[in-house]
Amino acid sequence: MTVPHQLFWSVAIPVLLSWSAQAADPAVDLKVGDAAPEFAAKDHSGEVWKSADYVGKKILVVYFYPADMTGGCTKQACAFRDDAAKLAEKGVTVVGVSGDSVRNHQLFRKAHNLNFPLLADTEGSVAEAFGVPLTREEKSVKATIDGKEEILTRSLTPKRWTFVIDRNGKIAAKNTSVVAADDSKSILETVAKLK
Repeated sequence: MTVPHQLFWSVAIPVLLSWSAQAADPAVDLKVGDAAPEFAAKDHSGEVWKSADYVGKKILVVYFYPADMTGGCTKQACAFRDDAAKLAEKGVTVVGVSGDSVRNHQLFRKAHNLNFPLLADTEGSVAEAFGVPLTREEKSVKATIDGKEEILTRSLTPKRWTFVIDRNGKIAAKNTSVVAADDSKSILETVAKLK
């Protein structure tokens, strides 16, 4: 017995549409109070850095930034560097995340004497877990470090978003309109309000 063409497609199309809608992964939209995603990525030293080692023990600030060695990102990183002691007093651990490689992070940390981990989210999995928009396109930055010209290339660029994860593993704050130079000050104000 053969199934008429029209009958086959009248059944097959809704099934296929239903399947493709389920297969499509909707963008993550974390809200304050939601459980923070658990994540891991290589840090600037090439070691695997795991959020599970910090959540529950510290307040964790996860800040996503576009690129190493660029104007706004350098101001943001240096402000976190300069406020490190104040943040530590409040039990805060800061980690920066971008699409840059481990090597790029090493150069960035060296050039600006950064004192906190930078994660190499070269596949974008950490940004995607937090719902941070990404641009997947190869870009390069030229920088002079220790008198030598370096080219830092990355394959993706996340938006500048910052999250605060409380000791219970919940999103305590989410900022999608970060002012780079003021981010660490905003975090200090936010953390001061946490119970």
